[in-house]
Amino acid sequence: MATVRTRKRRKVSEQEFLRLADDGRKYELVEGEVKEVPAGVRHDAIVMRVGVALYPYVQNLGVLCASSAGYRMVSGNIRSPDVSFIRRERLPEGKPSVGFGDTAPDLAIEVLSPSEDQSELLRKVAEYFESGAQQVWVLDPEAVRALVYHSPLTVQVLDAEDTLEGGELLPGFRCKVRELLEEPTEEAR
Repeated sequence: MATVRTRKRRKVSEQEFLRLADDGRKYELVEGEVKEVPAGVRHDAIVMRVGVALYPYVQNLGVLCASSAGYRMVSGNIRSPDVSFIRRERLPEGKPSVGFGDTAPDLAIEVLSPSEDQSELLRKVAEYFESGAQQVWVLDPEAVRALVYHSPLTVQVLDAEDTLEGGELLPGFRCKVRELLEEPTEEAR
């Protein structure tokens, strides 16, 4: 009987990950492997709407980042939420780091893609909290719903007409879920 040998993949270091060529796709470093994170035009349009809606509320509180910002998790993984916010007092010398962040952002926002792996998403949510996040928002464009995690096991489900609020983290921020997830209609323009 022949023995089948499997070739073990070499783990990619953080330095190698940083040097990868930018091909326009989004990647994370998970357990030493480079993993592509699904995205598309609708996905990025939602990410932009979220960023534009949040910016007035965060500009004096800290830094708002897009999906190319990576954060070191206590697990050793590098995660890149679609949108993230870090309070100024958690930034080294009050300024964003040049490379990856050393902890999770205060707020990590993930926009679901149709091909998103649910178990990987829940793992990611847990990693954000283990690494210092205060909240994680998971926005689901298909269901027009937001899941607001206050801990890995405490989630608030908001439907299209419900209001997503920033609470103590983002004072004054209030927005209907549908305003972030649905393309504006002609009447709304």
